[in-house]
Amino acid sequence: MKTLYLIGGAMGVGKTTAGRELKLLLDKSVFLDGDWCWDMHPFTVNDETKKMVLDNICFMLSSFIKCSAIENIIFCWVMHEQSIIDEILSRIGISECKVIPISLTCSKESLTERLRRDIDTGLRSGDIIKRSTERLPMYLALDTVKIDVSEITAAEAAEMIAELGRTEE
Repeated sequence: MKTLYLIGGAMGVGKTTAGRELKLLLDKSVFLDGDWCWDMHPFTVNDETKKMVLDNICFMLSSFIKCSAIENIIFCWVMHEQSIIDEILSRIGISECKVIPISLTCSKESLTERLRRDIDTGLRSGDIIKRSTERLPMYLALDTVKIDVSEITAAEAAEMIAELGRTEE
């Protein structure tokens, strides 16, 4: 049986870094960052592009599920509403998958510090702090396993996520 790890969290919490670390811990694994499915310039969010990104994500995840060379599928994206998770799961064939939904959470202070580093290095724009910290409480309402990454590294988070996959067997 394949395992699908859905890793959500606010922008800057460490989803991509933890997902990349997790890929190295798991055999026959693949990693998909939802942001890659609409990496465009200028970045445009409207009904058409929202539909497009979900279509792209579902196509990729379905392809990974069908591929016999892949056993562990790691997907990360903001996923701040339960409806996003539910829609993705309803559109892909998960009958042969163990699904582990996870939300990475952290303190507002920790998230602000992480984002400031990204801003200082030019990776993100200054408006990200307000937008991201406002979403933090939304993850508490989701039907996901919560992992607080305020005081741990991405490698430690990945190890905790891998352990979830082992204990769910």
